[in-house]
Amino acid sequence: MTSSCRHARRPTMRSDLTLIHGWIPEGAHVLDLACGDGTLLHALARDKGVTGYGLEIDPDGITACIEKGVSVIEQNLDEGLANFEDDACDLVIMTQALQALRRPDRMLDEMLRVARECIITFPNFAYWRHRVHLGLRGYMPVSKSLPHAWYDTPNIHLSTFNDFEALCRDKGVTIVDRAVGIKDHEGRRLSRLWPNLFGEIAIFRVSRDG
Repeated sequence: MTSSCRHARRPTMRSDLTLIHGWIPEGAHVLDLACGDGTLLHALARDKGVTGYGLEIDPDGITACIEKGVSVIEQNLDEGLANFEDDACDLVIMTQALQALRRPDRMLDEMLRVARECIITFPNFAYWRHRVHLGLRGYMPVSKSLPHAWYDTPNIHLSTFNDFEALCRDKGVTIVDRAVGIKDHEGRRLSRLWPNLFGEIAIFRVSRDG
């Protein structure tokens, strides 16, 4: 066999998806909200025998899911999850979509009704680069994690590590684990010590159990 014959490389995933992949147990039944092109569900099914569904509203994302063999349902998350029974899944996942919902607090309730544990990621508006951009330039920040201008952004409820932790305390939700994303990598020591300042992407694993 010549050196030109090589195995095709698996596509790389965003840092938050890679970390979530490591958190999901073998054979789990999951629901992935705003699943996009199905990259995470496809990788979980391939690597860990995970089953479940993705919910997506974007037609291009739905088409990509179908092409990957991912089970996908067209659904607007703002309408809730009434079509899923209590404890229907082992885990519910939502990556970088919480900030685009009309009522993120109610979605957290729904996620923890459908599963005892859920994983949520969202852009941290208190990230130091965003603070500097707004403080020095006087304009809403535009970055890789917040790529839209203020007038066409889908993000209507920007929040921070501290905001989400306060919401969990108010609801009696247990934070099982927390991680920090920086660009395309998991955060290092500094961002783990002060995630609200140095974390670009907030990654939370929460449970309704004490």
